[in-house]
Amino acid sequence: MSAAVADLDVHWLGRMDFADALALQEEIVAKKREDRSRPDELLLLEHEPVYTIGRTPDQSSLLGAAHLPYPLFAINRGGQATYHGPGQLMGYPIIDLRECGQDLHKYLRWLEQLLIELLSAYNIAASQRESLTGVWIEQRKIASIGVGVRHWITMHGFALNVCGDLSPFDHIVPCGIKNVTITSMENETGRTFSVLDVATVVEKVASQRIHDLRCTQEMEPVNLLTRE
Repeated sequence: MSAAVADLDVHWLGRMDFADALALQEEIVAKKREDRSRPDELLLLEHEPVYTIGRTPDQSSLLGAAHLPYPLFAINRGGQATYHGPGQLMGYPIIDLRECGQDLHKYLRWLEQLLIELLSAYNIAASQRESLTGVWIEQRKIASIGVGVRHWITMHGFALNVCGDLSPFDHIVPCGIKNVTITSMENETGRTFSVLDVATVVEKVASQRIHDLRCTQEMEPVNLLTRE
């Protein structure tokens, strides 16, 4: 999958080591900083198992890193520790917020709304929670969001649990929230999902929603998805 829609280039990269994906993001951000005419991009992929944490003095969510079964990266995003691995859809939007009012709060809410609309296409009722970033089903967290911004150009983004093993989250305090239950689309529905298929629907939602970042009006829900 690779498409250019609504001034957003969307790329499906398959399964990719975290270090390689990070280097790719940094390369695109640098090029976009030099040339503001470059289109915004959205990288969609899966990772080999890895833990990440934002650059914060508070490392308590790691519960001490020595016991972790997979590599750990400290990166330039907000937030505490989380896990990424097979069965999880990663979305890395690289967007110039100078064209979007330089409003980071609006950007975070935009990401959450994209995922809520995506999940609604699968009849999964998700929502935001006051004072907590991410996407939730009641008290269960199904998607995490952590972004970095360089010169008002975004990197990192969201992690949506589609299917697969969630037990690696047990080695940390996910996102620094004690006693949180991590869930997935598979767990919530009992159905089987393909990460690539879900990524295709994300592309549809993003193509409809990218211009919401560039207007001053609040986002209104739209019925834009049909299951094929």
